[in-house]
Formats: sequence, structure tokens, C-alpha cells
Amino acid sequence: MPFMKGKAPIRRTLQYLNAGQLMLKDKVKIFSVNYNTYGEHHEGARQVPDFVFWNIPQIQYKNPKVQVVTFKNMTPSPFIRCYFENGKQMLIDIDSKNRQEILQHLTTVVGKSDATLKAEAKLAEKQDNPANFGVGCMKHCICEIPGQLPCPGVVPVPQHMRGKFKYQMKE
Repeated sequence: MPFMKGKAPIRRTLQYLNAGQLMLKDKVKIFSVNYNTYGEHHEGARQVPDFVFWNIPQIQYKNPKVQVVTFKNMTPSPFIRCYFENGKQMLIDIDSKNRQEILQHLTTVVGKSDATLKAEAKLAEKQDNPANFGVGCMKHCICEIPGQLPCPGVVPVPQHMRGKFKYQMKE
């Protein structure tokens, strides 16, 4: 299979995409990376294509509501620009930084904090299903759900629905 050759296929695995560390704040709507692939650059500028190759797929996967754009060979120095929902922009210089430094800086500047991530994870797992009923749920009894029979203690169940009468009538 030709699409499974080289180092690119590992970027398509769910395990690799879920391992991304950068969760952007909800206010970020567009995330653009500007870099060059040619010419004499600093060491960090040569690291930017590696950042784009390895980390941008993770950022796209972890932030599905954010538009991620890359611009190649259009600027003299590499930078990242974030556009916020209120119309403001933030420029982040990534010249002479390696891949890990760029990712760490982005996490502190435009990434969600650990406390926010933990709170969101807790809310996501705590979602209670409205179909559940019983102690500790929104509905105490199934009779409270519209379309169900009322409690037999309040309204007697029709005799044709009770096993006692059903089996006596057969004999």
C-alpha cells in the first residue's frame, strides 16, 4: 500500500492525534502559521516545518472548531497569528525556537490551562442520561416519564396486564 510508506502514516493514527497537548482557548477562531522552507534561516526556522508536519495535525484534531491555516514561503521570518472571535489578533514570533519550545509557548499563551481542561473533562464524563430513573437521578420513578403507565400504588394496573388474572383466565 503506497499510502502506508514513509513517516507520514503515523500522523493519521488516532493514538497519535489524541496525544496532542495543545487545546486552544474557545475565543480562538483562526490559527495561522507562516513560515519559509528555503533560504538561510536560523535553527528554529528550520524547525518550523517540523512543527507544521508533526504538530499541526494534532492541533486540528484537538480543536475541530478552529480553522488552521498554513502559509509557506510568503514571509521573511516565521510567526503564528491567532484571530479571536472579537476581531483581535495576536502575533507570536517563532523564529529561532525549536518544536518543543513553540508548543510550550503556545500552550501558555493561547492554550487552555490544566484546571480548565480538568473541569471540562469532569463535566463531559458526568453528563447524566435523562432516560435514567431511580435514586440520585432526575426522575424518581418511571411513572414520571410521559407515556408510561402510572405507579400501581396510585392507579391499579388493568387486569388484562397482570399475570395473576392472565393465567387464571386461561385455565
